[in-house]
Amino acid sequence: MTTTITITGAGGQIGYALLFRIAAGDMLGPDERVRLRLLEIPQGMRAAEGAALELQDGAFALLEDVEVTDAAGTGFDGCDIALLVGARPRGPGMERADLLAANAGIFGPQGRAIAENASPGVRVTVVGNPANTNALIAAASTDGVPAERFTALTRLDENRARAQLALALDAPVASIRRVPIWGNHSASQFPDISHATVDGRPVAEALAERMDDVPAWLEETFIPRVAKRGAEIIEVRGSSSVASAANATIEHTRDWVLGTDDWTSAGVVSHGEYGVPEGLVSSFPVRSVDGEWRIVEGLEMDAWAQRRLDATVAELVAEREAVRVLGVL
Repeated sequence: MTTTITITGAGGQIGYALLFRIAAGDMLGPDERVRLRLLEIPQGMRAAEGAALELQDGAFALLEDVEVTDAAGTGFDGCDIALLVGARPRGPGMERADLLAANAGIFGPQGRAIAENASPGVRVTVVGNPANTNALIAAASTDGVPAERFTALTRLDENRARAQLALALDAPVASIRRVPIWGNHSASQFPDISHATVDGRPVAEALAERMDDVPAWLEETFIPRVAKRGAEIIEVRGSSSVASAANATIEHTRDWVLGTDDWTSAGVVSHGEYGVPEGLVSSFPVRSVDGEWRIVEGLEMDAWAQRRLDATVAELVAEREAVRVLGVL
């Protein structure tokens, strides 16, 4: 069997970091052959064509075909998995409303092209920011594709949260589980340790053994560090997160397709769970069962956590209203 995977912005750095790992089987496993469609804007075609040449030279056993195009219809033709990486970055002096408007002009047409050309069971992951609202725009622009097929990447935020907890506890990151991200992939996001475990015991208890004031650490250090990690990397590295974003995208897609054995985080369409308005694309704790993301329900939230959730959801609502003004929704 062969899976057709379309990557937008494939000539960019995240796209480049994705391509070779997908071709090597890191995303869908060692037995699944893949066909790659590299979709770019005209200005990015040469970079994408160069990446295609390197994919050929890699002689990947699982890679059946590579096609480079700037035509959305061709790029999404028969697509089983779409990774929407390309997006308009926020420029100097650009207001958030301007950013939303610019990306509506990208993700709206891509949503329509997916509806018209992709396979009936297509799965779409939006990586390009603002990811949640870009996913909302793309989903709203389709006709006949369930909104549940459109997701926003928040696995990177979860990975950052787990890594910070591992450092604080001097524990292997693999031992840290159940650290969901709630809300928006933005500075308002809420990384939640309420149900997190380290080697099976509550993270909160383990932190209390190492520090005097866990709530203060969460409020002043942990949450801001996770939420602003992207900005920190830009300051240190001189450019945005690339390899870690690609890795999170691969993990998100692999879990969606192959299933999970525990919670993870994904931006998925709300049906009113936890009071999140219906239709918003919000990050929740989720499991993947039979190829579908299912929100983990029934988790208790204290007043502090609820305030955090309410704040990030309010930002998502504001973004949706800004897009509605543009006539997109």
